[in-house]
Amino acid sequence: MKFGLFDHLERSDDRPLYTQFDERLEFAAAADEAGFYALQVAEHHSSPLNMVPVPGLWLSAVARATKQMRIGTLCYLLPLYSPLRLLEEICMLDQLSKGRLEIGIGRGVSPFEMKYHHVEHSDSREIMIDHYKCLRAGLGQSEFSYEGKHYQYKNVPLPFKPVQEGGPAFWYGSSNTTGAQWSGEHRMHFVANGGADFAKPNIDAYRAALAKVGGKVEHPKSEFPGGGVVGHLRHVVVADTDEEAVRIAKPAVEHHAGSLNWIRKRHNQTEFADRLHVHRTESFEDWARLGMVVAGSPETVVRELTKQAEFLGVNYQLLYMFFGTMTLPQALRSMHLFRNEVMPKMAHVGTSVPALAQAAE
Repeated sequence: MKFGLFDHLERSDDRPLYTQFDERLEFAAAADEAGFYALQVAEHHSSPLNMVPVPGLWLSAVARATKQMRIGTLCYLLPLYSPLRLLEEICMLDQLSKGRLEIGIGRGVSPFEMKYHHVEHSDSREIMIDHYKCLRAGLGQSEFSYEGKHYQYKNVPLPFKPVQEGGPAFWYGSSNTTGAQWSGEHRMHFVANGGADFAKPNIDAYRAALAKVGGKVEHPKSEFPGGGVVGHLRHVVVADTDEEAVRIAKPAVEHHAGSLNWIRKRHNQTEFADRLHVHRTESFEDWARLGMVVAGSPETVVRELTKQAEFLGVNYQLLYMFFGTMTLPQALRSMHLFRNEVMPKMAHVGTSVPALAQAAE
C-alpha cells in the first residue's frame, strides 16, 4: 500500500491567500520528507472550493519545494485547454520536477463551472476524449499532427520533451461507472471517490474494463506490485485520541462540505443532478458513517483504512489531510502520526491491478 495526498486548496479563512499558499508549500515539503508517494491537486473554477484554478502553475511551485514526491493533477479539465498549450505545460512541469509528473485528466465534475467557460455539459465528454487522443499523439514527439472533430494540428514542432520516456502516466478519477470503464479501456491508473459502497461498483467497472484489454496499464509503475494503481480518496485526521481527532475533523469536514456545495447552492437548482451525485451532505456524522472521513487515534485509523482497502481491493490511498478549518500545526501533527504509526502497519495491505483485473473477469 502506498499513500498520496490530495488537495483543492479551498479558501479557509480571511487571511491573505499567499499565507495559505506558503503553508501548503511547507506541508508539501514535510510530506516529501515523510515519504508520501504523490501530491495530486484538483482543478475547479469560480468557487471558494479551489484557489489553484491553474493547477500547473501551482505544481511548478510544488516541484521546487519537493525532491522525491511525485506531483500531478486530479485532474486537468481537458475541455478548457488548447491541447498544444497543455502539451507544452506538461513538458515544462516534467522537466521542472525532473520526471515526477503524473497527468490526471477529466471532463469537469461541475456543469456550472464548465458553462462559465462556455462548454456545454452535453459536449464535455466528447471534447475530453478528442483532447486526450490529441495529447497522446503529441507527447514525447518532436513534431506531431492530429485530425479530430474538435482539434486539428499539422506538422507542429515540439522543441522539448518530457523527462519521462513517452511522457508521464495518465490517471483518471471517477465517481461513475461510465468514466471508470473508459479509463480502464484506456489502461490508465484509477482513483475512485465516495463512500465504500458507492466506490466499489466504479472500481469493479474499471477492473473489468482493464481486464478486457489485457489487465496491464499503459505506463506501469515498478513500485506497485503488478505495475498498476487503483485507489480511493479519503479525508483523514490522526490525533493522539479519537476524541481529539473528531474535535479537529468535525468543523474541518463541515467547512469543506460547504465549499463542495457552494456553487450548487448559488445556482439553487437541481439541473445536472446526474453529474452531482457524489455524496454532498454537510454533516460530519454522515461523512464518518459512510467512511469518507476517518478521524481517530493511529489504531483507529489503521483499522478503518485497512478495512476499506481490503473491501475495495485497492493498492493506493489518496488522503486529504489538510482541509477546511484545519491549521498547519494540526495538519503537520496528523501527518507525523500517520507517517510513524499508520504507514508502517499498513505497508502489507494492497494487491496488484492485474490480479484484480483477472478476478473481475
